[in-house]
Amino acid sequence: MAKKTNAGDIAQQAQLQEELEVQQAFEAGITTLRDLISPSSIEIERDFFRLGTKYGRTIYVYGYPRTLYTGWLSTVINIDEVLDISMYIYPADTSVIMKNLTKKVTQLEASMNINNEKGKTRDPELEAALNDAEELRDQLQVGAEKFFRYGLYITVYADSLDELQFVQHKIENIFGQQMVFTKVATSQQEQGMNSTMPQCTDQLQIRRNMNTGAISTSFPFTSADLTQEKGILYGINMHNNGLVIFDRFTLENANMVVFAKSGAGKSFTVKLEALRSMMVGAEILIIDPENEYQKLCDAVGGTYIRLSLNSDVRINPFDLPKLVDSEDANDSLRTNIATLHGLFRIMLGGGQGLTSVEEADLDQAIIDTYARAGITSDPLTHNAPPPTISNLFDTLLHMGGSGPALAQRLRKYTTGTFAGIFSQQSNIDINNQMVVFNIRDLEDELRPVAMYVVLSHIWSIVRADQRKRLLLVDEAWQLMQYEDSANFLFSLAKRARKYYLGLTTITQDVEDFMSSKLGRAIVGNSSMQLLLKQSASAVDVLSDVFKLTDEERKRLANFPVGQGLFFAGQNHVHIQIIASEREEELITTNPNAKK
Repeated sequence: MAKKTNAGDIAQQAQLQEELEVQQAFEAGITTLRDLISPSSIEIERDFFRLGTKYGRTIYVYGYPRTLYTGWLSTVINIDEVLDISMYIYPADTSVIMKNLTKKVTQLEASMNINNEKGKTRDPELEAALNDAEELRDQLQVGAEKFFRYGLYITVYADSLDELQFVQHKIENIFGQQMVFTKVATSQQEQGMNSTMPQCTDQLQIRRNMNTGAISTSFPFTSADLTQEKGILYGINMHNNGLVIFDRFTLENANMVVFAKSGAGKSFTVKLEALRSMMVGAEILIIDPENEYQKLCDAVGGTYIRLSLNSDVRINPFDLPKLVDSEDANDSLRTNIATLHGLFRIMLGGGQGLTSVEEADLDQAIIDTYARAGITSDPLTHNAPPPTISNLFDTLLHMGGSGPALAQRLRKYTTGTFAGIFSQQSNIDINNQMVVFNIRDLEDELRPVAMYVVLSHIWSIVRADQRKRLLLVDEAWQLMQYEDSANFLFSLAKRARKYYLGLTTITQDVEDFMSSKLGRAIVGNSSMQLLLKQSASAVDVLSDVFKLTDEERKRLANFPVGQGLFFAGQNHVHIQIIASEREEELITTNPNAKK
């Protein structure tokens, strides 16, 4: 019996051993995650390594300039190359640093005293080092700064050694322009590769002393990518050569302001945006003070409306929007009366304004004029033919108080010099995908009035028929000269989103525009801003408003034509406006570019 039992145990053990071998063979054949991500081979050389067919090289930063500016690392982070960047930050004991700084200050002061005793000329480098050490010691003392050890390593990759050398020089040149010095981790490529892999092991241990302020300038999350799946192409992202594709209607509002000095490319940019927006179904409405948009308008089959005292174009400020929405319909008369008050303050002000009595009489006259045309607060009466300024003139002339005097001041718009254009029934049709209102040929005194009336007319149509539209107001500083027109433009900026309208405000007189409280409010209600090349005086104003860095301030005054800072919500990039040959032919205003 014992022999049988031993034989059975041996057979069972053999079976278990066989099953174990089968299990091990099975597990050995399973592809693990490590197998999937591991390269086929690793070769470590003196100044490079090879992962499969890819070549790599790790470099480290060993020297920094005296001052680092915010975003100095962004150019490398956004470069169009394959690379890994690792930063290692080690807190240092403040008390130890304070002792070392005190010792350093003593040494520097001693060196300066020795130089003075020997009659040597002053050493600016020595003085700067002493000032920096004393300033840092003071900030550490009050807790305003802390001290760290900082290591920055970069591993670049390429498909060949020549390409690897090219990418390395590219990185070194970018750093060198900022007085940041790098070296190849010679004979330490394996440690460098491990230090830049996502496993947080600093095997190079090459560090530099830095305080909080200096380290904060290397904040790594500066990717300047501004690309959406939908939208139009605005230009090239100069940070990383990517495309800036954006849909302004995805922001909290679709408003945009464009600031630039003359000749910097602002009109070119907005015309390019208008042309491309039409391709995605948007309607374009433009107020053109300098006849810059006619060629584009004719090319796309748009409607070009030339406002002048000699033309037969008529726009009646008393027109009421044909509103369907009951809430807006009930308020449409009251809203238009308020708009007319602003218009007549511009027309009748003449530098002396209107008194409270004149305001009251004018208000009553406007209400009576509408009533005589059969239009009251009842929305059912709003389809009746509206009155005109000529009817208001008659009402004022035959009423008491200040009415006759106001009528005489209004006469030049009814039977005088400026008669016709705004004193008769409207005869324009803006049912087109692009409509341009040209006001170049109007007298200077009439231009602000015309811009106000046109904006009011457009606003009535926008409220009555909501579609995706862009409204471009060129040379908007002319509207900012008058409080009422500035208020009206601000009102448009605030309410445009509700009616699927994007307002684009364009101006070259930045100081005048931004000196106005309403001008700043319009900028605050615009989710997109484009800053092209500016005059030196405008740079200071815009830097304060947009919180620009020192580097951006320098660039803003020296941008070439077509380059600028493009802000969209919380993001902003350095952009180059690019147009195709056909687009440029249609929209350029450069006489040398015309064929």
